[in-house]
Amino acid sequence: MHHPTPEKQPATSIPLFHRAARRPLVRRPIHWLAGCWLVLALGGLLVTSATAQERPRPLDPISKQLKPDRLVTYKSVGERKLQLHLFEPTGHRADDRRSVFLIIHGGGWTGGYPWRCYPFADYLRDRGMLAITIDYRLLNKSAGTTVFDCVRDGRSAVRYVRQHAAQLGADPDRIVLSGCSAGGHVAAGTALFDGVDDAADPPGVSCVPNAMVLYYPVIDTSPEGYGQRKIGDTWKQLSPLHQVRANLPPTMIFHGTGDTVTPYRGAAEFQARMRAAKNICELVSHPEGIHGYLIFEKPLFDDAMARTVRFLESQVQLRNHSRQR
Repeated sequence: MHHPTPEKQPATSIPLFHRAARRPLVRRPIHWLAGCWLVLALGGLLVTSATAQERPRPLDPISKQLKPDRLVTYKSVGERKLQLHLFEPTGHRADDRRSVFLIIHGGGWTGGYPWRCYPFADYLRDRGMLAITIDYRLLNKSAGTTVFDCVRDGRSAVRYVRQHAAQLGADPDRIVLSGCSAGGHVAAGTALFDGVDDAADPPGVSCVPNAMVLYYPVIDTSPEGYGQRKIGDTWKQLSPLHQVRANLPPTMIFHGTGDTVTPYRGAAEFQARMRAAKNICELVSHPEGIHGYLIFEKPLFDDAMARTVRFLESQVQLRNHSRQR
């Protein structure tokens, strides 16, 4: 490995089936028919529920029309090259010192694609930031890749951007880390998970961002949250909620109160712990919003992005850019 240079069954059965099982079906045809209808109805509910979780994503057609300006390899693992997908503002030059918005895709650490974050990057690029999405390794037990490796790659990407800021046209002191769902977890890990590092990372280069914007993130990896079974017994090491301390970057979180994938209570508790530690943490709560709510309705996406810009401006992470003289 080297660096290049430039996601109870009831204790007893349903009474209808229990009674029918003690008598020949031909003597209770109405019970049998009712049971069949009940099974079909329940099956329909399950299909409807699953379909509801596969709602159309209005951002996907937008994503597929967007292309990064260029790709830069930030890390090699064996023969695989992990890349930065750079979205550069019009007229961008290497001697610019632009603030950076680096956003990491979700997918439960097991799937997802950088292109799903292209609309986020494009929006911030149009506001003058150097916007980046990244490739990172995904959880694959047969290949020996763990959630720790996902975090290591996120931390490596930040170090690469900071170390090569002069070549990328970036300000190393204005790097904003962002992510969706599990990508939000990896983004938070750049600031929170000390010691989860790649041995090949350059020593002395910090991976701690200057601000974080987390969209419906995996924030609690305990059994009450998301991810404990995927991570294993060491889940607490990779649980943002359980790693809060003082002197963390200013953070904004977007979360739906109806989220049952990454439960909302984790985000609310994270904010409470952040504030108790005297850190800046804003929580934008969307009433009854499901997991990923803002990618299913374009107006909600636009609102979230406008709020993101205002937050970054308030934290001096987004301002007018001047070239080095």
